Amino acid sequence: MEALAKIVVKAAEAAADPAAAKNEAAAASAGFAYGLAAIGPGIGIGYIVGKAVEAMARQPEAAGMVRTTMFLGIAFTEALALIGFVVFILLKFA
Repeated sequence: MEALAKIVVKAAEAAADPAAAKNEAAAASAGFAYGLAAIGPGIGIGYIVGKAVEAMARQPEAAGMVRTTMFLGIAFTEALALIGFVVFILLKFA
């Protein structure tokens, strides 16, 4: 409840100062953009790990190669989330 009160106070302050309103809108949109940018990699990493576990269960002798490939896929997918974070920082401070 206290957080809601803080939001209301910030909104009232922003209404009085147009520059503050622009900063508040930029921060909100940047946070929303990063939230959207994190959804895809989260789903992708879950899919990669699930399929890797399935592959290791089907062929345990290939587990080492599957694990290596899984970690490479996770790294590339996580790079997308990091790019989204950089865009978030650029939108917030630009």
